Amino acid sequence: MSTFFEHKPTITPESPSHIRVDVLDPIEYAYQKKRDIDITISQPEYTSLCPMTGLPDVGCVTIRYCPNERIIELKSLKYYLLQYRNVGIFYEHIVNRILEDLVQVLEPKRMAVTGDFTSRGGITSSVTAAYERMS
Repeated sequence: MSTFFEHKPTITPESPSHIRVDVLDPIEYAYQKKRDIDITISQPEYTSLCPMTGLPDVGCVTIRYCPNERIIELKSLKYYLLQYRNVGIFYEHIVNRILEDLVQVLEPKRMAVTGDFTSRGGITSSVTAAYERMS
């Protein structure tokens, strides 16, 4: 007799290659010559899938950055992050991928992406990846 836990997951995660960067819409930062600002954006309902089990991973993704010439249009960021919902990706790869994609599109002065993931099996994880533009 088999148990529930011996069965393979019925959800097959998509590959991270399904994430499209072209949905991100940068817009001009009108005050770029006047002052630096710090922008913090949080997505408290981030979801993706564990690439090993297909089970959902849930957490809060926080993006902090100092723009150079462009800022991100928030609706486009929402659509970008929603793409991860069916993607199998490890926590450490999530924050690095989001950071790389946003740096590519925005070319900020500095940026950090943090993922605070909910507990699974009594273990929580917080992962941060950072970027700083060279002078």
